[in-house]
Amino acid sequence: MPYLKKTLRILKRKEIRSILSKLKEQWDFDKELDYVFLEGKEEKIFIVNKDIAGIEFSKLRINSAGLYLAKIAKDSIRLSIEGSQLIGPHAKKNVIEINDKLARLWMKGYDIPFDEKKGELLSGYQIIKNNKDYLGSGLFKENRILNFVPKARRLVVSD
Repeated sequence: MPYLKKTLRILKRKEIRSILSKLKEQWDFDKELDYVFLEGKEEKIFIVNKDIAGIEFSKLRINSAGLYLAKIAKDSIRLSIEGSQLIGPHAKKNVIEINDKLARLWMKGYDIPFDEKKGELLSGYQIIKNNKDYLGSGLFKENRILNFVPKARRLVVSD
């Protein structure tokens, strides 16, 4: 297995197909992603331009490379904020549109309450959308969507 400074591993075609299959299953996403896929610590998936093949990594000290796309979680994928922005516009299911008030709560790090009747149709990870903006993904559980926005990226304001 090829490694980039022991922290990033270039994924093989079979592993990439597995990730794309999960994206298809969860969000009905079927667009081609023409990138090199890397796996970092804690099963985090990064994508980089294919031009990376021309770089000699033995002379570099790097901790990460590319765009953090998602994290593999059990039998599913949890998209990062940037991952939701890449996948969201092409996703055909499991995209929840929220209003401005709920979007502000989401960006502050709060879970989003969800209507029990509408929630019966949901399961697993959902992409959160406000107007044309994709705000990340959250796990639907017990009539709410659990927020995974990292503390460092949360909106810190007093309303």
